[in-house]
Amino acid sequence: MRRALPSFKVTYTLILLNLLVYVITALFSADLMEMDTRVLVTFGALYGPLIFLYDEWWRLFTAMFLHGGMTHILMNMFSLYIVGRPAEIYFDKRAYLAIYFFSGLIGAVTSLAIHPQSVGIGASGAIFGVFGALAGFFLIHRERIGAQTKVFMKNFGVIIALNIFLGLSIPAIDMSAHIGGLMVGFIGGMMLSYNPRWLWFYSIVMVITLLSSLFYLQGSNASVL
Repeated sequence: MRRALPSFKVTYTLILLNLLVYVITALFSADLMEMDTRVLVTFGALYGPLIFLYDEWWRLFTAMFLHGGMTHILMNMFSLYIVGRPAEIYFDKRAYLAIYFFSGLIGAVTSLAIHPQSVGIGASGAIFGVFGALAGFFLIHRERIGAQTKVFMKNFGVIIALNIFLGLSIPAIDMSAHIGGLMVGFIGGMMLSYNPRWLWFYSIVMVITLLSSLFYLQGSNASVL
């Protein structure tokens, strides 16, 4: 189940990509601490009017790599560092990436459904998905790894506290994306912990869920925006 001396390449690559995008948006914002909202929208933040009226669905993906300020990026990357490394131990790279991106995408859709006219950013939905996957893993294997479950619960408290703080202090962060990502990750974690070969089935279910949700949102928001 465990691999010897893991290098955590996926987690560190994701962290570096997020930091790189942050530096680029900081340069365009001319501010290292707080990002200009217009710059974030230009670089692909979630924004309902542009998504529904101009079919800019790619924003569901790009918004995962955008952050509103120094506190936001540091808190999220610290959370990813905490949950990403054990995820690379317990899941293979394909499963980890599938959970991360499906959680981020469906978390973004959840946010879009609740706040279609707000600007949304952040990797929190994807990170909560990884956390949910770990929760699913520990639930499936709880009888064999009781001691590690305690460590996981400690990390759970840290991440929840960090994200409640972020959600209350940064307006562009939507807690609904966290919930959507958490559910997607938990389902994936349980399925893939029970049988790793179910990755294809999990991916198909998530794609269908994503596309059907987008189809519904496009119709329901067409007359509102």
